[in-house]
Amino acid sequence: MGRFGDRVGSFEAFAVASLVTSALALAVLLVARRSLAGIGDATGAPPWMWLGGAFGAFVVLTITVTAPRIGVAAVVALLIAGQLAAGSLIDRFGWFGVEKVPLGWQRLLGIALLAAGTALVLRK
Repeated sequence: MGRFGDRVGSFEAFAVASLVTSALALAVLLVARRSLAGIGDATGAPPWMWLGGAFGAFVVLTITVTAPRIGVAAVVALLIAGQLAAGSLIDRFGWFGVEKVPLGWQRLLGIALLAAGTALVLRK
C-alpha cells in the first residue's frame, strides 16, 4: 500500500483499496449467502458496532501513509503492539460487551516485551 500510495497518492490508494475490498466482500457475500439481505441487518445494528469498519479503514490509511516514511517492519510492529494493547484494555474492562479478562503480570510482560521489540524495530 505504501508503494501504491507513492505512485498514485495516499488518499487515492486508500480509496481504491477500499473499493476493491468492498467489491470482494460483496462478491463473497453473494456466493456464500446468495443474497445481500444481511447488509440491511447490519444497518440496523447499534452505531458502535460499526467501529470495526472505521478502525479497519484507519489501519489501511495509516499503512499507506506511514510505510514509505518509517518502513514496513516498523509499521507492522506498531500495528501489532497497538492491537495487543487495545485488545488487553478491551478484555480488562469488558468493553463492547466482551467477557472481562484480568490483566495479569504475564499479559503485562507480553505487552512490555512487544513494546520493547517495537522500539528496537523503530530505531534506525
